[in-house]
Amino acid sequence: MPERTFTYNEALSLLPILESLLRTSIESKQTIEEIDAEFTQVNERILMAGGMLLDVERYARRKAERHKAIRRAKDALAEIHAMGVQVKDLDIGLLDFPCVVGEEVVLLCWKMGETGITHWHGTDEGFSARKPIDERISRAGGGRTN
Repeated sequence: MPERTFTYNEALSLLPILESLLRTSIESKQTIEEIDAEFTQVNERILMAGGMLLDVERYARRKAERHKAIRRAKDALAEIHAMGVQVKDLDIGLLDFPCVVGEEVVLLCWKMGETGITHWHGTDEGFSARKPIDERISRAGGGRTN
């Protein structure tokens, strides 16, 4: 059993906070990737030219920006995990919320851009097996478990 489970309404109420944290993580990841691509291009040019002069201050600033972006992403993801929510795919902004339905734990599934939590799937299934939320799921218990 997961450390924390959610009712449907609890999960819904967290979406605004989670969306903000997820957006921070995604934007930070994009910054990291942009800087990495820039550094890769510079390294390739240096190799092809057999060396070259660099604006050391500029690249030191970019390296510091990269480290800040890594810290922002890690902090935001740590907050999400501390709430008991599972980040399944950062690229598309996919989150799962463990929920107890009867004797079974299922995952309420939300993807960035969706207006609410409209789907769920089993713990041994993934995004492609999502099923629409029905009354059984929306009324399920859950709450905090330890």
